[in-house]
Amino acid sequence: VQLQASGGGLVQAGGSLRLSCAATRSISSFNVMGWYREAPGKQRELIAQITSGSVITYADSVKGRFTISRDIAENTVYLQMSTLKPEDTAVYYCFAKNVARYMGRGTQVTVSS
Repeated sequence: VQLQASGGGLVQAGGSLRLSCAATRSISSFNVMGWYREAPGKQRELIAQITSGSVITYADSVKGRFTISRDIAENTVYLQMSTLKPEDTAVYYCFAKNVARYMGRGTQVTVSS
């Protein structure tokens, strides 16, 4: 299984970006999918996840600003990021989990002040 994250880039504070994570097989096979981020000098942070039963959780740091969703037909999970802040600058990774855990290559998000 491969997960391909895309959609990162440079944006001004207050702006928006949408990240996509495309899987090479049906995402219905995963119990959980979501997003981590890793900023320089900081620990990896789980910021959003969605279960196969559509239970969604967010980190407090992004609650109310980020929205995770999925398109089963497209085998893709999305992360809509709004009201971005400089502290959201990080490499964002998508992951998927069933009996195994999969992690995609990251996509860089840079928020300028």
